[in-house]
Amino acid sequence: MPKVLFLGDIVGRPGRDAVKARAKDLRAELGLDLMIANAENAAAGAGLTGAIAGELLDAGLDALTLGDHVWDQRNFDAEIVGLERGCRPANLPPQCPGRTYLVVTAASGFRLGIFTVLGRTFMNMKAECPFACADKMLREHGPEADAWMVEAHMEATSEKVALGWYLDGRCAAVLGSHTHIPTADLVLRPRGTAYQSDLGMSGPYASVIGRNVQAAIARFLDGMPRKSEVGEGDVRLCGCLIEIDAASGLTSKAERFEEKIATH
Repeated sequence: MPKVLFLGDIVGRPGRDAVKARAKDLRAELGLDLMIANAENAAAGAGLTGAIAGELLDAGLDALTLGDHVWDQRNFDAEIVGLERGCRPANLPPQCPGRTYLVVTAASGFRLGIFTVLGRTFMNMKAECPFACADKMLREHGPEADAWMVEAHMEATSEKVALGWYLDGRCAAVLGSHTHIPTADLVLRPRGTAYQSDLGMSGPYASVIGRNVQAAIARFLDGMPRKSEVGEGDVRLCGCLIEIDAASGLTSKAERFEEKIATH
């Protein structure tokens, strides 16, 4: 059965360095067929660049997803056009550049489809209904892959949970991202779809969801804008390890993944 590791949001240089240090070894240690990560915070904690995308893919990742910070880095709207193994959220306006989904093929020939949908609750982006978008993506592109994973990049847990139930039996997994805190609710739904509200971030946990602790506290105390650097300590890779039944396209086993990275 194909094994896929989906890592949560890579945050800044600590997250990138952790991926580069461990990705290739993890593939061998865990017997992975494919390895995917959300990379929307990989560039200084906000956005992605073409150069950083190349580094992460060269390090051993097979595909990169993006979220609401997709356009934060200057000129990435031009760079994303050439990013063959990266996709922006599928429910952004159709005139936005970039791929809306990916199909990545493992050495075994197993084909995994991936797309991301943004939430509309507490999210400040123009996006169509994620439920309707997921319906459309699976209907129009379903036959292109042996199984599908849907990333729910959303602020509201209720919206993620609802989408997980809505897609149960129609994809291998609905995995949440965006809030950077790994949740303890990983479950295999009755019809074979794995669900977790948030994968957690791949980055520094001695932080406030990836940012310098003191800067974040100060902003809560006085409300004043200030530069907030990416944190540095307690670096971890977090995500979900999924085993897929290639015949049905559904999940046979799912478990949380978390590894603390030694830093010097």
